Amino acid sequence: MTAQPTLSSHGAEIPIAGFGTSPLTGDVTPENVATALRVGYRHLDTGRKYGTERATGEGMRASGLPRKDIFLTTKVSHENLRAADFARSVDESLKALNVDYIDLLLVHWPSLTIPLAETMQALAKAKREGLARHIGVANFRISLIDEAIELCPEPLVCLQAEYHPYLDQTKLLAAARKHKLAFVAYCPLGRGKLIDDPVLNEIGKARGRTFAQIALRWLIQQDIVAPIPRSADAKHMAESLDVF
Repeated sequence: MTAQPTLSSHGAEIPIAGFGTSPLTGDVTPENVATALRVGYRHLDTGRKYGTERATGEGMRASGLPRKDIFLTTKVSHENLRAADFARSVDESLKALNVDYIDLLLVHWPSLTIPLAETMQALAKAKREGLARHIGVANFRISLIDEAIELCPEPLVCLQAEYHPYLDQTKLLAAARKHKLAFVAYCPLGRGKLIDDPVLNEIGKARGRTFAQIALRWLIQQDIVAPIPRSADAKHMAESLDVF
């Protein structure tokens, strides 16, 4: 298998095409995850709040791939951003996934009530203890990104946020690039709204591609990491990889 392109940020090499395990698109099973790895995915995206960490870990082991060949992202939810709760959440993630470390640990959403300084110290501590190789944030607005970077003793490598052709994230993308953060786009297919888009389908028809391949390629050409929504269909998984 040809090595997947990666996006570099502060020492992290993040595979551009990821496999998302959010339960919004249906239950995630170990077989879904194992199939994704077998067809070529090397970046798995889960989260404590998703309830899919156990299935993700089981799928990783069922795939037969060495742990070092898989880039694994998980997230700490907004209600667990106090230092003690944060540490407990990371431990629970490691146990559910049955791994010794996480490649990329994210703050899933910011909290309006918990001081950001406390959260950033807890995030940095997870990295310093070797529980996470890299750290980042998700769903942070521009001013909070600036604040988080200032408060965090360890470098942030990633901003994850929703991005697709129906959602203009020009300003947020510029803010991420200013800090040399990798931008990871979730819901890259617009929560299913892109399926009937006439422009994407017209472009796809002209090039012998699906609407999903066009939408993913649009992101990738902007140097954006794009974890695809969960799929149980190996053919669809492979199609979403065939965008390079």
